[in-house]
Amino acid sequence: MEDSSDTFIIKQSFGGKLDAAALSALRAVAHRHTYPAQTVLFRQGERGHTFYIIVSGRVAVVQTLADGAERVLSLMGPGEYFGEMGLIDDAPRMATCTTLTETAVLEITEEVFDRLTGENPSVAYNMMRQILQRARHLDQLSIQELRHKNEALRQAYADLQATQARLVEQKRLERELELAAQVQRNLLPGALPQFPDYQFAAFLHPARYVGGDFYDVIPLDEAHVGLLIADVADKGFHAALVMAMARTLFLEASRHMLTQPVQVALDVHRGMQDVAPSSDAFVTAFYGVLHRPSGLLRYVRAGQERPLLLRPGQPITPLPGGGRFLGMFNPLMLEEYRVQLLPGDRLVLYSDGVTDAANPDGEHYGLARLTAVLQEQPHLPPAQLIEHILHHIARWQQNAPNFDDLTLLVLAASEQD
Repeated sequence: MEDSSDTFIIKQSFGGKLDAAALSALRAVAHRHTYPAQTVLFRQGERGHTFYIIVSGRVAVVQTLADGAERVLSLMGPGEYFGEMGLIDDAPRMATCTTLTETAVLEITEEVFDRLTGENPSVAYNMMRQILQRARHLDQLSIQELRHKNEALRQAYADLQATQARLVEQKRLERELELAAQVQRNLLPGALPQFPDYQFAAFLHPARYVGGDFYDVIPLDEAHVGLLIADVADKGFHAALVMAMARTLFLEASRHMLTQPVQVALDVHRGMQDVAPSSDAFVTAFYGVLHRPSGLLRYVRAGQERPLLLRPGQPITPLPGGGRFLGMFNPLMLEEYRVQLLPGDRLVLYSDGVTDAANPDGEHYGLARLTAVLQEQPHLPPAQLIEHILHHIARWQQNAPNFDDLTLLVLAASEQD
């Protein structure tokens, strides 16, 4: 029974294009192994020589970028394969593959494949041709995904709207979006708290009816204030629900761990996994705790864009720090960073919708333009600074639509008397 099902999986993996001889030869050299959830099958940068075909379970393919951020390239299931380049060359692995559930795979090593090539060249050639076609296709998909974060989700949503053939379905979708928008409006803070020594302003514009971005300024006690900006890697009603869950977890954790931003983020991470262990959604976040009397900001960065520090008379500086997104993989290692805010400083927190805003030619606004426009008016009060940024982005975009949520949160430290 196992041989029969394995043969079917191999046939399915190669689109039914392998003949009976190729299937039989390939099944004879493939060995089945079962791994528990959260097993790393191989890591990015390692040299591996094993090819995997998924029989059952799920595998996440995650790539670490140059700045330390992590990007989910794909979530794979039965009938899909990976690691094929390990049979072809000695190049390092391009991503890390981890089981999300208990997973059974068929494994073929380079040594076994080389022997198969010698014994049955036509079978190996047929299989290699299919692997190379698939590799070229996956490479194109990976590049597209790296350039356009969440492009597939946005396009799927646009396609869903365009294909609503019946009025009943259209009304149902509109009602769902209205409910999601109401959830988001009710959860976002109203007027932000203001203090004699620190002032705040924020702006959020979802790309569609609703989005996954959220922010908050949280008075923790008389001396401490929490700063939060985050992004759910999803859109629509599901994103609104994940946003509601994540924001509630942040509020609860921040009030129990006043001066421990890393512990707050880890608590949110664990809470998301407890509430929705099977969800594919994850959250990027920046969370900091400001000690107002001293100006010390302790913070954690979990995959979110780096805030920009505007200090009078000095170049604009992105805050240091790195860390992985919340809600999916264990173990999660985060580090606390610190910055001393001085009178007259501005701190600009923003989502990737700001730098990813595109003009009609498809060119992104980018970090360089954001830095330049901030340098023009670094002393503006928070609300006016946000207006200045939005005006510049609107001129850049012209009539081009937003493809991602656009969120800004600005802190200003008052000048000394």
